[in-house]
Amino acid sequence: MKTILIFVSTLDGKVTKWGEPNVRLWSSHQDQDYYKKVWSVSKLIVMGSKTFNTDKFSPSSDHQIIVMTSQPEKYKSLAIPGQIEFTNETPIELTTRFINKGHQQMLVIGGTHVATSFLKAQLIDEIWLTIEPKIFGVGDNFATGAKLDIDLRQIQSEKVNDQGTLITKYAVLRH
Repeated sequence: MKTILIFVSTLDGKVTKWGEPNVRLWSSHQDQDYYKKVWSVSKLIVMGSKTFNTDKFSPSSDHQIIVMTSQPEKYKSLAIPGQIEFTNETPIELTTRFINKGHQQMLVIGGTHVATSFLKAQLIDEIWLTIEPKIFGVGDNFATGAKLDIDLRQIQSEKVNDQGTLITKYAVLRH
């Protein structure tokens, strides 16, 4: 199963503006259109509870949304079998479960703790990163609180507007 981490970032590596988690407030419409397109074809989507709470995701029979949280019982009333699930499984347990179910691809969309946990467990195969020509100075990085040493190889890059927004894709190199 291919596991893809997708984020939008500023040139100084921030994925939030001064800690505000709603990226739609500052990301370009080209990035937002790209994200919607990727979302529309993704069947299995993993996120943290902060991302889920920020974006107010709606259930859909086209997607299975997995929300990683230390308190899945807190969200019991929002769970919809086969559409929205809340779990405290580790990234390895979650990945194993969906490999065993025959899934071909998993999209990890945030937040920073979920992204870091998948990177630490060496479960990410590709990173799809939109780079917005902005500098915030203060904000969250998509990988945080862990010593990582991950080599990447660029597989695609596209400038999508006159400001210089880049949509990039990187393969994670295994050693």
